[in-house]
Amino acid sequence: MSAVEQHQRTPRRVIVGVDGSQSSKAAIAWAAREAALHTVPLTLVHVLQPPAMIGWTDPLALPGYAQWQETRGLDVLQEATQVAEAAAADVGRVDIDSETLTGPAIPTLIDLTEDAHLMVVGCRGLKAIGRTLLGSVSSALVHHAQCPVAVIHEGESPAATAPVVVGIDGSSVSEKAVAVAFDEASRRGVDLVAVHAWSDPGVLDFPGFDFAPFQQAAHEVLAERLAGWQERYPDVQVERVVAFDRPAPQLLLQSQRAQLVVVGSHGRGGFAGMLLGSVSTAVVNSAKVPVMVVRQAQP
Repeated sequence: MSAVEQHQRTPRRVIVGVDGSQSSKAAIAWAAREAALHTVPLTLVHVLQPPAMIGWTDPLALPGYAQWQETRGLDVLQEATQVAEAAAADVGRVDIDSETLTGPAIPTLIDLTEDAHLMVVGCRGLKAIGRTLLGSVSSALVHHAQCPVAVIHEGESPAATAPVVVGIDGSSVSEKAVAVAFDEASRRGVDLVAVHAWSDPGVLDFPGFDFAPFQQAAHEVLAERLAGWQERYPDVQVERVVAFDRPAPQLLLQSQRAQLVVVGSHGRGGFAGMLLGSVSTAVVNSAKVPVMVVRQAQP
């Protein structure tokens, strides 16, 4: 039986990948609060890889290994449930269930995103090396998941009053990110910082270049993209940031005062089915706060 067949899909759940790492625990706590905010169930998923998929650096598939793996998985999920319950207590009630699936971790988790509300994952798992790059599982999910993916970094939690930041470039994926960002800000009761950064290689080096008309156009683009959403969410105060700068550095700068950054999976230079855009890649890798990647729906 495949992992998908084992999993009784329940639409509109927040799903979080659990592996017992510190990064995973941070993701569990964030996911529990997110599920409570959205009044949707939370599912904790631990994936057991069959011995044939274990690399040579892992324990050998000796007799009793499978039983040890299953027992450890139950322990990991029990601890994860405790973390989730404690995290959600200050936000609201949330229904929590847990599942152990067998199969390769990456495709198994990607399959679960087909009908999920949100997939949450730590920036790196038990085997990830280094603090600046994503682990293999989180990297694969932000590239290929079929629902929004939140990548959670370890460290101190941002203030509950900190704003949500969203990057806006005028693309269809950006529009989806704006919708998500307004909803997240409204549920948290915080401000939204809408960032539109624009630049063209070599423009600033051109003698006598007057970028005032372009700056005005950028303000107009931002106003147009926000107009309908501000009417839909009158409770959300919006701060507009227009910068003549590369988008990634500007979003990272704004992330320093945020509790969440929302970005599209690719922007103006993207095309359907492409890998994660350079801006979203840079933000997910380098931001110290949770980053939510809103992917373009595939046909």
